Amino acid sequence: MTTTNAQALLRLLQLTSPTLPVGAYSYSEGLETLVEQGTVVTAEAMTHWLEQELAYGMVAIDAAAVGLVHKAFLPDLEALDGATSAAAVVALNYQLSALRDSEETRQQSWAMGRALVRMATQLHPDLEPWFQAVGNPCNFAVAFALVAARWEIDGRSTVLGYLHSWAANLITGAVKLIPLGQTVGQQMLLGLYPQLEEVCDRAIATQDLATLGLSSWGTSLATMQHETLYTRLFRS
Repeated sequence: MTTTNAQALLRLLQLTSPTLPVGAYSYSEGLETLVEQGTVVTAEAMTHWLEQELAYGMVAIDAAAVGLVHKAFLPDLEALDGATSAAAVVALNYQLSALRDSEETRQQSWAMGRALVRMATQLHPDLEPWFQAVGNPCNFAVAFALVAARWEIDGRSTVLGYLHSWAANLITGAVKLIPLGQTVGQQMLLGLYPQLEEVCDRAIATQDLATLGLSSWGTSLATMQHETLYTRLFRS
């Protein structure tokens, strides 16, 4: 049965919903440390941090991987080029693990991926061969892309949804941590839309993750230092 545009939109909303049982709400990706250290204590500083992460951080590479995995998906993994597609996804999964330079961010991606794989295979047993091919651990971006492709959500919407979900989750954390008003948080999210679209377009055009730059050592240090905080609301 062909998925209608309305059904694809509804599935995208489900996949990017904060109620998706993957535990995204429990991670701050170093933000809690930066707030505690006094580095990010205003809406302006938070916006700047998000903009820098989108430009130079791991989320941009994740977004490109989402696009590449989505393109590689085949409903029938036993099709003629199924082995090639699966091998490409396996390689991308290894790259995403290797590119994370802190144990905290790696464990976050693996834990969220594990939760999404568990849910997805219960909903769609036909996805099991894909996840078996990818292996364990499966990064969240890889699992996200495979589920979106299985749900017949187009590639650009999938990448945009991934980026929007990432930004919305961190802004929600900032509203609690700094703290900020709910309306301020919504203003920040609206203000990021042009950059989210720009990062999405760049991700869709990417053919090889090696062509992308990564420079988020400050965030990596913040995630590493998180465990030493006196009090913690988040896991990273």
